[in-house]
Amino acid sequence: MPATRKAKPEPALRCTVVVLDEGWLKALPDAEKLARRAARAAFAGTRRRGMRSLNVALDDDKGVRVLNARDRKKDKPTNVLSYPSGERDFLGDMVLARQTVWREAREQKKSPADHFTHLVVHGTLHLLGYDHETGEDDAERMEALERRVLARLGIADPYLER
Repeated sequence: MPATRKAKPEPALRCTVVVLDEGWLKALPDAEKLARRAARAAFAGTRRRGMRSLNVALDDDKGVRVLNARDRKKDKPTNVLSYPSGERDFLGDMVLARQTVWREAREQKKSPADHFTHLVVHGTLHLLGYDHETGEDDAERMEALERRVLARLGIADPYLER
């Protein structure tokens, strides 16, 4: 009797990545894979159950600046924007700005891949309801979770002074 293979379990988080700026794929060819890995690790780190999904858009500074001006009244690009859906199964969307992510990585003396991974973890936690702007305790709780998730991914504490 032939051996039967067990099907791989479906990941608890379905992460769709949309590349709006082709510069991402030139600068970080495995950006889509890294985004999925980071989002799933963040979701797993919260010990949530059930199937969920989210979208990650990889854009440039110009596109993110337009969104940031429209939605946050800040006429400048930012590294990551998160748009929670308010739904149970679909967490929402996040968008990252390539040039800002690269500039920050350089300034902070981090690899672009590690900084990108951190920002996807950060954005995913926002989509899951974590917020660092509502108070000191919430910020500390969110940063501690980010540190744990990133450590599991082999990435150094992003909040340590370099």
